[in-house]
Amino acid sequence: MELQISAEHSHEDRTHVRNKLIAFNHAHFSKELSNRYEELNLFVKNEDGETLGGIVGDICWNWLEIHYLILDEQIRGLGYGSKLLLEIEEIARQKSCDFIKLDTLSFQALDFYLKYGYEVYGSINNAGGHTHYYLKKDLKS
Repeated sequence: MELQISAEHSHEDRTHVRNKLIAFNHAHFSKELSNRYEELNLFVKNEDGETLGGIVGDICWNWLEIHYLILDEQIRGLGYGSKLLLEIEEIARQKSCDFIKLDTLSFQALDFYLKYGYEVYGSINNAGGHTHYYLKKDLKS
């Protein structure tokens, strides 16, 4: 059999590889955790329904992973970031997540997350001339 590595791709190729990894992972998690996946997103909208920011993440197994938290410049500093973070943390607790993980760059929101009890568990220096931080917050005490 002759195999080759190809840079050509399609949505189906990506889905195939993702589904293979999911199937592999299912075999290594307990039954009650193996099928636990849920997108979890909250948005800040104005009276016209225009999205001015939000928080995007997913629950996977026993944790919530936050992928993005961003607010339009005009609403920064008004407390909406805190409201989003606290609300998604509460949802994660209600859904029995043990912890939340996320990452941020040194010019983004490190101090914001530290203020809310997130702890740095790793970092990469010189990530585009900045530091890339990995953070975690335990929800079970």
